[in-house]
Amino acid sequence: MSKISETFKKFPRVFWVANTIELFERWAWYGFFMLFANYLTSSVDMGGLELSQVQKGLIMGVGTGILYFLPVITGSIADRFGYKRVLLVAFIIYTTAFIAMPMFKSFVGVFFIYLYLALGAALFKPVISATIAKSTTSETASIGFGIFYMMVNLGAFFGPMVTLLFKNSASSLVFYISAGIISLNFILLLFYKEPERKQTTETIGQSISKVFVNIIEVLRDVKFVIFLLIVAGFWTMYNQLFFTLPVFIMQWVDTSSLYDFFHQYMPFFSENYGTKTGQMQAEFITNFDALYIIIFQVIISSIVMKWRALQSMMAGFLVCAIGMALTLTTQNVMFTLVAIYIFAIGEMAGSPKITEYIGRIAPPDKKALYMGYSFIPVFLGNVFAGIISGNVYQAMSDKTVFVKQEVAAQNINIETGLSQKEYFEQAASSMKMTVSELTNHLWEKYDPSSIWIVILIIGLAAVISLFFYDANLRKQEKIKA
Repeated sequence: MSKISETFKKFPRVFWVANTIELFERWAWYGFFMLFANYLTSSVDMGGLELSQVQKGLIMGVGTGILYFLPVITGSIADRFGYKRVLLVAFIIYTTAFIAMPMFKSFVGVFFIYLYLALGAALFKPVISATIAKSTTSETASIGFGIFYMMVNLGAFFGPMVTLLFKNSASSLVFYISAGIISLNFILLLFYKEPERKQTTETIGQSISKVFVNIIEVLRDVKFVIFLLIVAGFWTMYNQLFFTLPVFIMQWVDTSSLYDFFHQYMPFFSENYGTKTGQMQAEFITNFDALYIIIFQVIISSIVMKWRALQSMMAGFLVCAIGMALTLTTQNVMFTLVAIYIFAIGEMAGSPKITEYIGRIAPPDKKALYMGYSFIPVFLGNVFAGIISGNVYQAMSDKTVFVKQEVAAQNINIETGLSQKEYFEQAASSMKMTVSELTNHLWEKYDPSSIWIVILIIGLAAVISLFFYDANLRKQEKIKA
Protein backbone atom coordinates (compact mmCIF):
# COMPACT_ATOMS: atom_id res chain seq x y z
CA MET A 1 0.00 0.00 0.00
CA SER A 2 2.84 2.35 0.87
CA LYS A 3 4.45 1.58 -2.51
CA ILE A 4 1.27 2.64 -4.32
CA SER A 5 1.11 5.78 -2.18
CA GLU A 6 4.70 6.60 -3.12
CA THR A 7 3.90 6.07 -6.80
CA PHE A 8 0.92 8.41 -6.54
CA LYS A 9 3.21 11.15 -5.23
CA LYS A 10 5.37 10.84 -8.36
CA PHE A 11 2.57 11.99 -10.66
CA PRO A 12 2.74 15.69 -11.57
CA ARG A 13 -0.30 17.92 -11.06
CA VAL A 14 -1.12 17.93 -14.78
CA PHE A 15 -1.67 14.16 -14.58
CA TRP A 16 -4.47 14.57 -12.05
CA VAL A 17 -5.93 17.54 -13.88
CA ALA A 18 -5.97 15.55 -17.15
CA ASN A 19 -7.64 12.57 -15.47
CA THR A 20 -10.35 14.77 -13.98
CA ILE A 21 -10.90 16.36 -17.39
CA GLU A 22 -11.23 12.87 -18.86
CA LEU A 23 -13.76 11.91 -16.18
CA PHE A 24 -16.02 14.87 -16.99
CA GLU A 25 -15.60 14.41 -20.75
CA ARG A 26 -16.61 10.74 -20.60
CA TRP A 27 -19.42 11.64 -18.18
CA ALA A 28 -20.79 14.16 -20.68
CA TRP A 29 -20.28 11.85 -23.67
CA TYR A 30 -21.85 8.67 -22.30
CA GLY A 31 -24.53 10.71 -20.57
CA PHE A 32 -26.05 11.31 -23.99
CA PHE A 33 -24.53 8.51 -26.11
CA MET A 34 -26.06 5.63 -24.16
CA LEU A 35 -29.46 7.26 -24.74
CA PHE A 36 -28.79 8.36 -28.31
CA ALA A 37 -30.09 5.32 -30.23
CA ASN A 38 -33.50 5.44 -28.56
CA TYR A 39 -33.62 9.23 -28.80
CA LEU A 40 -33.20 8.97 -32.57
CA THR A 41 -35.76 6.21 -33.13
CA SER A 42 -38.40 6.32 -30.38
CA SER A 43 -41.83 7.91 -30.57
CA VAL A 44 -42.11 11.71 -30.59
CA ASP A 45 -44.46 11.66 -27.61
CA MET A 46 -41.70 9.85 -25.69
CA GLY A 47 -39.15 12.53 -26.57
CA GLY A 48 -37.75 10.78 -29.64
CA LEU A 49 -37.33 11.83 -33.27
CA GLU A 50 -38.90 8.77 -34.94
CA LEU A 51 -36.05 8.36 -37.40
CA SER A 52 -35.72 4.95 -39.02
CA GLN A 53 -33.24 2.36 -37.80
CA VAL A 54 -31.30 2.83 -41.06
CA GLN A 55 -31.02 6.55 -40.43
CA LYS A 56 -29.93 5.88 -36.86
CA GLY A 57 -27.28 3.47 -38.11
CA LEU A 58 -25.92 6.05 -40.54
CA ILE A 59 -25.73 8.80 -37.92
CA MET A 60 -24.15 6.70 -35.19
CA GLY A 61 -22.02 4.51 -37.46
CA VAL A 62 -20.56 7.06 -39.85
CA GLY A 63 -20.46 9.90 -37.30
CA THR A 64 -18.72 7.90 -34.59
CA GLY A 65 -16.47 6.26 -37.18
CA ILE A 66 -15.27 9.67 -38.36
CA LEU A 67 -14.68 10.61 -34.71
CA TYR A 68 -12.13 7.79 -34.45
CA PHE A 69 -10.54 8.51 -37.82
CA LEU A 70 -9.88 12.22 -37.31
CA PRO A 71 -7.46 12.00 -34.32
CA VAL A 72 -4.55 11.16 -36.63
CA ILE A 73 -5.09 14.59 -38.16
CA THR A 74 -6.17 16.46 -35.04
CA GLY A 75 -3.15 15.08 -33.21
CA SER A 76 -0.93 16.90 -35.70
CA ILE A 77 -2.94 20.07 -35.18
CA ALA A 78 -2.42 19.82 -31.41
CA ASP A 79 1.34 19.37 -31.86
CA ARG A 80 1.38 22.46 -34.06
CA PHE A 81 -0.78 24.85 -32.03
CA GLY A 82 -0.46 23.50 -28.49
CA TYR A 83 -2.51 21.15 -26.33
CA LYS A 84 -4.19 23.81 -24.21
CA ARG A 85 -5.47 25.78 -27.19
CA VAL A 86 -6.85 22.67 -28.86
CA LEU A 87 -8.55 21.58 -25.63
CA LEU A 88 -10.20 25.00 -25.38
CA VAL A 89 -11.52 24.70 -28.94
CA ALA A 90 -12.69 21.13 -28.25
CA PHE A 91 -14.68 22.19 -25.18
CA ILE A 92 -16.26 25.10 -27.07
CA ILE A 93 -17.37 22.70 -29.82
CA TYR A 94 -18.61 20.15 -27.27
CA THR A 95 -20.65 22.72 -25.34
CA THR A 96 -22.22 24.40 -28.36
CA ALA A 97 -22.97 21.06 -30.03
CA PHE A 98 -24.73 19.67 -26.94
CA ILE A 99 -26.80 22.85 -26.62
CA ALA A 100 -27.70 22.86 -30.31
CA MET A 101 -28.46 19.13 -30.65
CA PRO A 102 -32.13 19.29 -29.45
CA MET A 103 -32.83 22.08 -31.96
CA PHE A 104 -32.38 19.69 -34.90
CA LYS A 105 -35.16 17.22 -35.66
CA SER A 106 -34.50 16.05 -39.23
CA PHE A 107 -32.12 13.29 -40.27
CA VAL A 108 -29.84 15.71 -42.16
CA GLY A 109 -29.82 18.24 -39.33
CA VAL A 110 -29.03 15.69 -36.63
CA PHE A 111 -26.39 14.05 -38.80
CA PHE A 112 -24.49 17.30 -39.32
CA ILE A 113 -24.73 18.49 -35.71
CA TYR A 114 -23.46 15.06 -34.61
CA LEU A 115 -20.51 15.39 -37.02
CA TYR A 116 -19.79 18.77 -35.42
CA LEU A 117 -19.86 17.13 -31.99
CA ALA A 118 -17.59 14.35 -33.28
CA LEU A 119 -15.07 17.00 -34.35
CA GLY A 120 -14.88 18.24 -30.77
CA ALA A 121 -14.30 14.69 -29.52
CA ALA A 122 -11.66 14.09 -32.21
CA LEU A 123 -9.77 17.20 -31.11
CA PHE A 124 -9.96 16.09 -27.49
CA LYS A 125 -8.93 12.43 -27.71
CA PRO A 126 -5.30 12.62 -28.89
CA VAL A 127 -4.49 15.56 -26.60
CA ILE A 128 -5.67 13.98 -23.36
CA SER A 129 -4.04 10.61 -24.19
CA ALA A 130 -0.76 12.35 -25.03
CA THR A 131 -0.92 14.32 -21.78
CA ILE A 132 -1.25 11.12 -19.75
CA ALA A 133 1.60 9.53 -21.68
CA LYS A 134 3.86 12.57 -21.20
CA SER A 135 3.08 12.88 -17.49
CA THR A 136 4.01 9.28 -16.69
CA THR A 137 7.31 7.43 -16.73
CA SER A 138 8.22 3.80 -17.36
CA GLU A 139 7.89 3.32 -13.60
CA THR A 140 4.46 4.96 -13.25
CA ALA A 141 2.89 4.26 -16.67
CA SER A 142 1.12 1.02 -15.67
CA ILE A 143 -0.65 2.55 -12.67
CA GLY A 144 -1.10 5.84 -14.50
CA PHE A 145 -3.01 4.35 -17.41
CA GLY A 146 -4.92 2.14 -14.97
CA ILE A 147 -6.16 5.30 -13.25
CA PHE A 148 -6.95 6.82 -16.64
CA TYR A 149 -9.11 3.88 -17.73
CA MET A 150 -10.81 3.84 -14.34
CA MET A 151 -11.85 7.45 -15.00
CA VAL A 152 -13.21 6.40 -18.40
CA ASN A 153 -15.39 3.70 -16.83
CA LEU A 154 -16.54 5.90 -13.96
CA GLY A 155 -17.65 8.52 -16.47
CA ALA A 156 -19.30 5.84 -18.64
CA PHE A 157 -21.30 4.62 -15.64
CA PHE A 158 -22.30 7.86 -13.91
CA GLY A 159 -23.04 9.80 -17.12
CA PRO A 160 -26.17 7.82 -18.08
CA MET A 161 -27.21 7.42 -14.43
CA VAL A 162 -27.41 11.22 -14.09
CA THR A 163 -29.04 12.06 -17.43
CA LEU A 164 -31.60 9.25 -17.09
CA LEU A 165 -32.95 11.04 -14.02
CA PHE A 166 -34.20 13.78 -16.34
CA LYS A 167 -35.08 11.77 -19.45
CA ASN A 168 -38.77 11.54 -18.56
CA SER A 169 -39.02 15.31 -17.96
CA ALA A 170 -37.68 16.42 -21.36
CA SER A 171 -35.26 14.77 -23.76
CA SER A 172 -33.52 18.10 -24.35
CA LEU A 173 -32.39 18.12 -20.71
CA VAL A 174 -30.13 15.15 -21.48
CA PHE A 175 -28.06 17.29 -23.85
CA TYR A 176 -28.11 20.35 -21.61
CA ILE A 177 -26.79 18.28 -18.70
CA SER A 178 -23.97 16.99 -20.89
CA ALA A 179 -23.23 20.59 -21.89
CA GLY A 180 -23.10 21.57 -18.22
CA ILE A 181 -20.78 18.69 -17.30
CA ILE A 182 -18.34 19.37 -20.14
CA SER A 183 -18.35 23.08 -19.22
CA LEU A 184 -16.68 22.18 -15.91
CA ASN A 185 -13.57 21.48 -17.97
CA PHE A 186 -13.24 25.18 -18.77
CA ILE A 187 -12.45 25.68 -15.08
CA LEU A 188 -10.03 22.75 -14.99
CA LEU A 189 -8.29 24.14 -18.06
CA LEU A 190 -7.10 27.03 -15.89
CA PHE A 191 -5.03 24.50 -13.92
CA TYR A 192 -3.83 22.59 -16.98
CA LYS A 193 -0.13 23.06 -17.60
CA GLU A 194 1.06 22.51 -21.16
CA PRO A 195 3.34 19.43 -21.17
CA GLU A 196 6.57 19.55 -23.09
CA ARG A 197 6.08 18.72 -26.74
CA LYS A 198 8.25 18.57 -29.79
CA GLN A 199 8.20 21.94 -31.54
CA THR A 200 7.68 21.76 -35.28
CA THR A 201 8.11 24.25 -38.09
CA GLU A 202 5.84 22.26 -40.39
CA THR A 203 2.69 23.87 -41.70
CA ILE A 204 -0.67 22.21 -41.08
CA GLY A 205 -0.73 21.16 -44.74
CA GLN A 206 2.66 19.47 -44.41
CA SER A 207 1.62 17.72 -41.20
CA ILE A 208 -1.58 16.39 -42.75
CA SER A 209 0.31 15.25 -45.87
CA LYS A 210 2.69 13.33 -43.63
CA VAL A 211 -0.31 11.67 -41.94
CA PHE A 212 -1.48 10.14 -45.21
CA VAL A 213 2.07 9.15 -46.18
CA ASN A 214 2.29 7.33 -42.84
CA ILE A 215 -1.04 5.60 -43.46
CA ILE A 216 0.33 4.20 -46.73
CA GLU A 217 3.47 3.06 -44.92
CA VAL A 218 1.48 1.28 -42.23
CA LEU A 219 -0.82 -0.38 -44.78
CA ARG A 220 2.22 -1.96 -46.44
CA ASP A 221 2.59 -4.17 -43.37
CA VAL A 222 0.21 -6.93 -44.47
CA LYS A 223 0.38 -8.77 -41.14
CA PHE A 224 -0.60 -5.63 -39.26
CA VAL A 225 -3.43 -4.83 -41.68
CA ILE A 226 -4.86 -8.36 -41.33
CA PHE A 227 -4.83 -7.99 -37.55
CA LEU A 228 -6.60 -4.63 -37.75
CA LEU A 229 -9.32 -6.06 -40.01
CA ILE A 230 -9.88 -8.96 -37.59
CA VAL A 231 -10.19 -6.57 -34.66
CA ALA A 232 -12.66 -4.47 -36.69
CA GLY A 233 -14.96 -7.50 -36.48
CA PHE A 234 -14.74 -7.38 -32.70
CA TRP A 235 -15.59 -3.66 -32.59
CA THR A 236 -18.51 -4.23 -34.96
CA MET A 237 -19.98 -6.72 -32.53
CA TYR A 238 -19.00 -4.73 -29.42
CA ASN A 239 -20.67 -1.49 -30.58
CA GLN A 240 -24.06 -3.18 -30.63
CA LEU A 241 -24.06 -2.44 -26.89
CA PHE A 242 -24.74 1.21 -27.77
CA PHE A 243 -26.26 0.97 -31.25
CA THR A 244 -28.68 -1.95 -30.99
CA LEU A 245 -29.19 -3.27 -27.46
CA PRO A 246 -30.96 -0.18 -25.97
CA VAL A 247 -33.43 -0.19 -28.88
CA PHE A 248 -33.98 -3.96 -28.62
CA ILE A 249 -34.66 -3.75 -24.88
CA MET A 250 -37.07 -0.84 -25.26
CA GLN A 251 -38.97 -2.55 -28.07
CA TRP A 252 -39.05 -6.15 -26.89
CA VAL A 253 -37.82 -6.88 -23.35
CA ASP A 254 -40.26 -6.98 -20.44
CA THR A 255 -38.44 -5.28 -17.56
CA SER A 256 -41.43 -5.22 -15.20
CA SER A 257 -39.98 -7.90 -12.89
CA LEU A 258 -36.91 -5.76 -12.26
CA TYR A 259 -39.14 -2.72 -11.76
CA ASP A 260 -41.20 -4.65 -9.17
CA PHE A 261 -38.02 -5.74 -7.37
CA PHE A 262 -36.72 -2.19 -7.09
CA HIS A 263 -40.17 -0.86 -6.21
CA GLN A 264 -40.33 -3.24 -3.26
CA TYR A 265 -36.74 -3.11 -1.98
CA MET A 266 -35.06 -0.02 -3.49
CA PRO A 267 -37.80 2.38 -4.59
CA PHE A 268 -35.29 5.10 -5.48
CA PHE A 269 -34.36 3.18 -8.63
CA SER A 270 -37.90 2.38 -9.74
CA GLU A 271 -39.00 5.98 -9.13
CA ASN A 272 -36.08 7.56 -10.97
CA TYR A 273 -35.17 4.97 -13.61
CA GLY A 274 -38.58 3.46 -14.24
CA THR A 275 -41.45 4.45 -16.51
CA LYS A 276 -45.11 5.17 -15.84
CA THR A 277 -45.97 1.78 -17.36
CA GLY A 278 -43.98 -0.15 -14.76
CA GLN A 279 -40.88 -0.81 -16.87
CA MET A 280 -37.23 0.08 -16.24
CA GLN A 281 -35.59 2.36 -18.79
CA ALA A 282 -33.61 0.43 -21.40
CA GLU A 283 -30.44 2.48 -20.90
CA PHE A 284 -30.49 1.69 -17.19
CA ILE A 285 -30.24 -1.99 -18.12
CA THR A 286 -27.42 -1.56 -20.66
CA ASN A 287 -25.48 0.58 -18.19
CA PHE A 288 -24.90 -2.54 -16.07
CA ASP A 289 -22.00 -3.24 -18.45
CA ALA A 290 -20.06 -0.26 -17.07
CA LEU A 291 -20.98 -1.25 -13.50
CA TYR A 292 -19.67 -4.79 -14.04
CA ILE A 293 -16.40 -3.40 -15.41
CA ILE A 294 -15.90 -1.09 -12.44
CA ILE A 295 -16.44 -4.01 -10.04
CA PHE A 296 -14.63 -6.84 -11.84
CA GLN A 297 -11.94 -5.29 -14.10
CA VAL A 298 -9.09 -5.78 -11.60
CA ILE A 299 -10.07 -9.42 -11.04
CA ILE A 300 -10.33 -10.25 -14.76
CA SER A 301 -7.11 -8.36 -15.54
CA SER A 302 -5.25 -10.33 -12.86
CA ILE A 303 -6.53 -13.61 -14.37
CA VAL A 304 -5.47 -12.84 -17.95
CA MET A 305 -2.33 -10.90 -16.98
CA LYS A 306 0.01 -13.79 -17.79
CA TRP A 307 -1.87 -14.97 -20.86
CA ARG A 308 -0.46 -14.26 -24.29
CA ALA A 309 -2.14 -11.20 -25.79
CA LEU A 310 -3.66 -13.11 -28.72
CA GLN A 311 -4.82 -15.89 -26.41
CA SER A 312 -6.56 -13.39 -24.16
CA MET A 313 -8.12 -11.64 -27.15
CA MET A 314 -9.45 -14.90 -28.59
CA ALA A 315 -11.04 -15.85 -25.28
CA GLY A 316 -12.36 -12.33 -24.73
CA PHE A 317 -13.80 -11.99 -28.24
CA LEU A 318 -15.51 -15.38 -27.97
CA VAL A 319 -17.11 -14.65 -24.59
CA CYS A 320 -18.08 -11.16 -25.81
CA ALA A 321 -19.77 -12.57 -28.90
CA ILE A 322 -21.70 -15.14 -26.87
CA GLY A 323 -22.77 -12.52 -24.34
CA MET A 324 -23.93 -9.99 -26.92
CA ALA A 325 -25.79 -12.67 -28.89
CA LEU A 326 -27.55 -13.83 -25.72
CA THR A 327 -28.74 -10.30 -24.92
CA LEU A 328 -30.75 -10.40 -28.14
CA THR A 329 -32.45 -13.77 -27.65
CA THR A 330 -34.97 -13.16 -24.89
CA GLN A 331 -37.71 -10.96 -23.49
CA ASN A 332 -36.66 -11.87 -19.93
CA VAL A 333 -34.77 -8.96 -18.35
CA MET A 334 -32.97 -11.10 -15.74
CA PHE A 335 -31.56 -13.24 -18.54
CA THR A 336 -30.52 -10.02 -20.31
CA LEU A 337 -28.60 -8.85 -17.21
CA VAL A 338 -26.75 -12.17 -17.02
CA ALA A 339 -25.94 -11.95 -20.74
CA ILE A 340 -24.57 -8.41 -20.29
CA TYR A 341 -22.37 -9.76 -17.48
CA ILE A 342 -21.02 -12.46 -19.81
CA PHE A 343 -20.39 -9.80 -22.44
CA ALA A 344 -18.57 -7.61 -19.89
CA ILE A 345 -16.25 -10.47 -18.90
CA GLY A 346 -15.23 -10.90 -22.53
CA GLU A 347 -14.79 -7.16 -22.95
CA MET A 348 -12.51 -6.95 -19.90
CA ALA A 349 -10.42 -9.90 -21.07
CA GLY A 350 -10.05 -8.95 -24.72
CA SER A 351 -10.30 -5.22 -25.26
CA PRO A 352 -7.30 -4.01 -23.17
CA LYS A 353 -5.03 -6.56 -24.86
CA ILE A 354 -5.52 -5.01 -28.32
CA THR A 355 -3.40 -1.96 -27.57
CA GLU A 356 -0.85 -4.09 -25.73
CA TYR A 357 -0.44 -6.39 -28.74
CA ILE A 358 -0.07 -3.55 -31.24
CA GLY A 359 2.71 -2.12 -29.07
CA ARG A 360 4.49 -5.50 -29.15
CA ILE A 361 4.33 -6.21 -32.88
CA ALA A 362 5.27 -2.69 -33.97
CA PRO A 363 8.87 -2.32 -35.24
CA PRO A 364 11.05 -0.73 -32.52
CA ASP A 365 11.53 2.46 -34.53
CA LYS A 366 7.85 2.74 -35.47
CA LYS A 367 5.98 2.06 -32.23
CA ALA A 368 4.46 5.53 -32.01
CA LEU A 369 3.43 5.35 -35.66
CA TYR A 370 1.70 1.97 -35.25
CA MET A 371 0.00 2.97 -32.00
CA GLY A 372 -1.28 6.12 -33.69
CA TYR A 373 -3.01 4.07 -36.38
CA SER A 374 -4.67 1.59 -34.02
CA PHE A 375 -7.77 3.75 -34.69
CA ILE A 376 -8.42 1.89 -37.97
CA PRO A 377 -10.36 -1.09 -36.50
CA VAL A 378 -12.38 1.22 -34.22
CA PHE A 379 -13.23 3.41 -37.21
CA LEU A 380 -14.25 0.42 -39.33
CA GLY A 381 -16.05 -1.22 -36.41
CA ASN A 382 -18.28 1.81 -35.93
CA VAL A 383 -19.14 2.06 -39.61
CA PHE A 384 -19.97 -1.66 -39.86
CA ALA A 385 -21.86 -1.54 -36.56
CA GLY A 386 -24.02 1.22 -38.02
CA ILE A 387 -24.97 -1.06 -40.90
CA ILE A 388 -25.86 -3.93 -38.56
CA SER A 389 -27.87 -1.74 -36.20
CA GLY A 390 -29.45 0.09 -39.13
CA ASN A 391 -30.23 -1.92 -42.26
CA VAL A 392 -29.99 -5.37 -40.66
CA TYR A 393 -31.91 -4.52 -37.48
CA GLN A 394 -34.66 -2.75 -39.43
CA ALA A 395 -35.10 -5.80 -41.66
CA MET A 396 -34.89 -8.45 -38.94
CA SER A 397 -35.97 -6.96 -35.61
CA ASP A 398 -37.65 -3.54 -35.78
CA LYS A 399 -41.02 -3.58 -33.99
CA THR A 400 -42.12 -0.43 -35.80
CA VAL A 401 -41.75 -2.21 -39.15
CA PHE A 402 -43.39 -5.42 -37.93
CA VAL A 403 -46.51 -3.75 -36.57
CA LYS A 404 -47.06 -2.01 -39.92
CA GLN A 405 -46.61 -5.35 -41.70
CA GLU A 406 -49.15 -6.94 -39.35
CA VAL A 407 -51.63 -4.11 -39.85
CA ALA A 408 -51.31 -4.54 -43.62
CA ALA A 409 -51.64 -8.34 -43.36
CA GLN A 410 -54.90 -8.00 -41.40
CA ASN A 411 -56.23 -5.22 -43.69
CA ILE A 412 -56.69 -2.82 -40.79
CA ASN A 413 -57.11 0.86 -41.55
CA ILE A 414 -55.32 3.20 -39.15
CA GLU A 415 -55.43 6.96 -39.48
CA THR A 416 -52.29 8.76 -40.60
CA GLY A 417 -50.35 11.36 -38.63
CA LEU A 418 -50.09 9.28 -35.46
CA SER A 419 -46.92 8.99 -33.42
CA GLN A 420 -45.23 5.58 -33.18
CA LYS A 421 -46.72 5.05 -29.73
CA GLU A 422 -50.22 6.08 -30.81
CA TYR A 423 -50.00 3.92 -33.94
CA PHE A 424 -49.00 0.85 -31.90
CA GLU A 425 -51.78 1.45 -29.37
CA GLN A 426 -54.33 1.88 -32.18
CA ALA A 427 -53.09 -1.31 -33.85
CA ALA A 428 -53.37 -3.24 -30.58
CA SER A 429 -56.90 -1.93 -30.00
CA SER A 430 -57.96 -2.83 -33.55
CA MET A 431 -56.65 -6.36 -33.05
CA LYS A 432 -58.42 -6.57 -29.66
CA MET A 433 -55.12 -6.95 -27.81
CA THR A 434 -53.26 -5.05 -25.12
CA VAL A 435 -49.98 -3.38 -26.05
CA SER A 436 -48.11 -6.17 -24.24
CA GLU A 437 -50.11 -8.89 -26.02
CA LEU A 438 -49.41 -7.34 -29.42
CA THR A 439 -45.69 -7.16 -28.61
CA ASN A 440 -45.69 -10.86 -27.71
CA HIS A 441 -47.68 -11.70 -30.84
CA LEU A 442 -45.14 -9.89 -33.05
CA TRP A 443 -42.30 -11.62 -31.16
CA GLU A 444 -43.76 -15.05 -31.90
CA LYS A 445 -44.69 -14.33 -35.51
CA TYR A 446 -41.70 -12.32 -36.76
CA ASP A 447 -38.91 -13.71 -34.54
CA PRO A 448 -36.93 -10.47 -33.99
CA SER A 449 -34.44 -12.33 -31.79
CA SER A 450 -33.00 -14.00 -34.90
CA ILE A 451 -30.56 -11.08 -35.20
CA TRP A 452 -28.49 -12.83 -32.50
CA ILE A 453 -27.28 -15.18 -35.23
CA VAL A 454 -25.79 -12.27 -37.19
CA ILE A 455 -24.01 -10.90 -34.12
CA LEU A 456 -22.65 -14.33 -33.15
CA ILE A 457 -21.39 -15.02 -36.69
CA ILE A 458 -19.49 -11.71 -36.72
CA GLY A 459 -17.93 -12.47 -33.34
CA LEU A 460 -17.06 -16.07 -34.25
CA ALA A 461 -15.56 -14.93 -37.55
CA ALA A 462 -13.24 -12.61 -35.60
CA VAL A 463 -12.28 -15.39 -33.17
CA ILE A 464 -11.63 -18.00 -35.87
CA SER A 465 -9.65 -15.52 -37.97
CA LEU A 466 -7.59 -14.59 -34.93
CA PHE A 467 -6.96 -18.29 -34.22
CA PHE A 468 -5.54 -18.90 -37.71
CA TYR A 469 -3.63 -15.60 -37.53
CA ASP A 470 -2.03 -16.73 -34.26
CA ALA A 471 -1.33 -20.24 -35.56
CA ASN A 472 0.38 -18.84 -38.65
CA LEU A 473 2.55 -16.49 -36.60
CA ARG A 474 3.64 -19.27 -34.25
CA LYS A 475 4.42 -21.49 -37.23
CA GLN A 476 6.59 -18.76 -38.74
CA GLU A 477 8.39 -18.30 -35.41
CA LYS A 478 9.18 -22.03 -35.27
CA ILE A 479 10.54 -21.97 -38.82
CA LYS A 480 12.79 -19.03 -37.96
CA ALA A 481 13.97 -20.80 -34.83
